Amino acid sequence: MLKTTISLEPGKKVYFASDQHFGAPTPGESKVREEKFIRWMNEIKEDAQVLFLMGDLFDFWHEWKHVVPKGYIRVFGKIAELKDRGIHIYFFVGNHDLWMKDYLEEEIGCTVFYQKQYFEMGGKQFLLAHGDGLGPGDKGYKRMKKLFTNPVAQWFFKWLHPDIAMKVALYLSQKNKMISGEEDKAFLGEDKEFLIIYSKEKLKSEKIDYFIYGHRHLPMVLDLGQDSKYINLGDWISYFTYGVFEKDFELKTFEK
Repeated sequence: MLKTTISLEPGKKVYFASDQHFGAPTPGESKVREEKFIRWMNEIKEDAQVLFLMGDLFDFWHEWKHVVPKGYIRVFGKIAELKDRGIHIYFFVGNHDLWMKDYLEEEIGCTVFYQKQYFEMGGKQFLLAHGDGLGPGDKGYKRMKKLFTNPVAQWFFKWLHPDIAMKVALYLSQKNKMISGEEDKAFLGEDKEFLIIYSKEKLKSEKIDYFIYGHRHLPMVLDLGQDSKYINLGDWISYFTYGVFEKDFELKTFEK
C-alpha cells in the first residue's frame, strides 16, 4: 500500500473541496459560484498547508495537445497563487474531468491523481478518492467510464474540432443524469450507499481513520465504528461545503 506522509506544521491546516462543476449550468451562473469559491480560497490561504481538490472541478474538461477549454481564468489564477505561496495542491480527477492530462501539473504545479490514494497526516490514516466507480453496483456508469477512458475512444474524440467536441460534451454532461449525478441527491441508507459499503469492506483489512470522497454531492460525516469515519464533502452547487483537518476533521459550510 503506497502512502504519502505529510507532516503538518504548527498552526497549519489541510483543506478539502469537491464537485464545483464549473461551467454548468451556464457560464454566467457558473461565474457566480466561481467567485464564491475564489473568496473561499482567499480565506484559507493564510493557514492552509495542503489543499485537496477532490474531483469534478469542471462540469466537463478535455485537453487537446495545444488547446484547453475556454474560461476559469480567475479560478486557475487563484489556485496558482496558493501554489506560489507554498501550499501543496493535490487534484483528484473526477468523472466529469477524467480527461485531465498534464495542464494543471505543468502550468500550476498541482499533483494530479487518477485513482484513490492513501495519506498519513497528523498521525491519522486517510483514504482519499473522488469516489466514482468504487464499491458494488453502478454498473451502467462503470461501463460508461470504460468507454470514456478507452484509448481508441479518446483518440477519435480528440480529432473533433474543439468547438464541436465541447458543445456535444457539455450537452451530455448537463442533460444525461447518469453523467451529471442528478439522481445522486438522496441518501439511500448505509446498506445501499456504495461508497459506505466500499469503506466498510476496506475496514476489514485496513486501518483507516478517514475515508474522504466527493462524487455523491451529499455532505455527510458518518461514524463507521473502529474510530473510522466516512466523509462526503458535498458540493459547490447546492451546499458550498468543505472539509478541514488539523487534529480532527470538520465539515463546514462557506457562506460568504
